Amino acid sequence: MASEAMSPQKSKIATVLRVTSGNFLEMFDFFLFGIYASNIAKAFFPTDNATAGLMLTFMTFGAGFLMRPLGAIFLGAYVDHVGRRLGLIVTLGIMAMGTILIAFVPNYATIGLAAPFLVLIGRLLQGFSAGVELGGVSVYLSEMATPGHKGFYVAWQSGSQQVAIMVAAILGYMLNAALAPADVGSWGWRVPFFIGCMIVPFLFYIRSSLEETEVFKARKHRPSMSEIYASIAENLGIVLLGMMMVIMTTVSFYAITVYTPSFGKEVLKLTATDSLLVTFCVALSNFFWLPVMGALTDKIGRKPVLIVFSLLTILTAYPVLWWLAHNISFTNMLIALLWLSFLYGSYNGAMVVALTEIIPANVRTAGFSLAYSLATTLGGMTPLIATALRDQLNDKAALGYWLAFAGICGLAATLIIYRKGSQASADAKAA
Repeated sequence: MASEAMSPQKSKIATVLRVTSGNFLEMFDFFLFGIYASNIAKAFFPTDNATAGLMLTFMTFGAGFLMRPLGAIFLGAYVDHVGRRLGLIVTLGIMAMGTILIAFVPNYATIGLAAPFLVLIGRLLQGFSAGVELGGVSVYLSEMATPGHKGFYVAWQSGSQQVAIMVAAILGYMLNAALAPADVGSWGWRVPFFIGCMIVPFLFYIRSSLEETEVFKARKHRPSMSEIYASIAENLGIVLLGMMMVIMTTVSFYAITVYTPSFGKEVLKLTATDSLLVTFCVALSNFFWLPVMGALTDKIGRKPVLIVFSLLTILTAYPVLWWLAHNISFTNMLIALLWLSFLYGSYNGAMVVALTEIIPANVRTAGFSLAYSLATTLGGMTPLIATALRDQLNDKAALGYWLAFAGICGLAATLIIYRKGSQASADAKAA
């Protein structure tokens, strides 16, 4: 009897692992761009100016985010029409193609301008797929969650990304320990990308075993693609407010993860090993706070958590980074980044589930994905924007201004969405 009683819980855990597997691949590959940005710049964007080469790399990294809204619109509507399971398998396939392309492209010295062009194509494929990956996974988790625990379950969408960051950081640490810096720069940086390609078949295997959600199967009407597009247009206001909420998440996330290795090495002049250790600790901290705060919102609601942590970001982001820039050390970088991780993990633990609740059910995947993708177009540019702000203002803490702006967006959207009597607030309560 005991084993029978445990089987539903074990089944839920297995389902969470299967559905978040694609998220792992997406963030694993995206984060590698941040770790090896300077190496990628030298391989594909050779220039006499190191900052210019780095910015070209971050522009290529950011180009993938420009494809996300298109992926959200086309693939999101596809998932809302055909179902969550098949849609998630399709997105994984497109993402895998982009990953494989980037891993095997020869450098600029070998094939010239074709090298950066092919890297760009790989990033565009990844961006197109990622445009719906987060939305599809979040909606799937919200629809399979047990009553009263939706916040906890949906938080694992972001939780899986933190595991990818930890794995990438560990691999980077091992490579730096095993290889000379020259070897890492010339070919060693490709090794983690190859590993990402090797796990693709396994991810296809485990995701193909997913079942369709009961919520989707129970729907009597499956809207056509044209009906979904019309419904998105009707609900564009709530999608744009959702985008403002997500800006806080995406800017914070890419600041404390993807940008951190470059920030530590290029700005604070710490070793690559130190930067990777900080990044690992940040991902571990995120992994802890996301489900904890997601579960807390199941008890006290989404609104209080969203307001408190967007406000804390506005008030503390720049002062914390200013303190770090004027007191540079490994320990201080760890303290500063763990504080920003606390803000990000707490806010995002509430935001993702809130977004699944305020978007109408018939366009939930497409609407969620569009809001997330539009925000990520800005948030994904964080490494580029941070580099440009630092260069223009001659301020190592300039990233704090960008984080504070993101906090303002999150706070304003939360207050509008959850204002008394609003339709979005009513939908969230009903969900």
